[in-house]
Amino acid sequence: MSTRPQTKLAMRPMLAEDVPLLAEIFRAAIEELTSDDYSEAQQQAWAETADDLEAFGARLAGELTLVATHSGSAVGFAALADSARIDMLYVHPAAAGQGAGGMLIDALEKLSAGRGTTELSVEASDTAVGFFENRGFTAKSRNTVLRAGEWLANTTMTKPLGAKDKPS
Repeated sequence: MSTRPQTKLAMRPMLAEDVPLLAEIFRAAIEELTSDDYSEAQQQAWAETADDLEAFGARLAGELTLVATHSGSAVGFAALADSARIDMLYVHPAAAGQGAGGMLIDALEKLSAGRGTTELSVEASDTAVGFFENRGFTAKSRNTVLRAGEWLANTTMTKPLGAKDKPS
């Protein structure tokens, strides 16, 4: 009987040398996964956010950023801002639907709750709303943001964390 090593998802903190690859994941996810919800011009304006690698890296480094890996290679990342807001969650299209996004969100929820946060929020793209709804987030408001001259819609969603209100 022959055995092959099992490849599985893992997670680690972001390293400075990850920034160029995370920018590629960011761009690929936008370009390949959001076309049903955003125009090509909107996608381009959104993806250009990663063109300035120094600024993109500084944004990720200024937050708690986790990297999902498969067989040691980065396949996605998520960033938590102020212990209470998911700032970014992107998974490479080749790894979409294989658990990396869920693993990252689970970790951010635990870290956020561990820091005493009672509610986690995210400004979810129209493409990601269903993912967050399936994870217990509730839509609170619709928003538009301006990126490089293009308006993009998103939805503010929240999820309560930790124990429910205790009876007094």
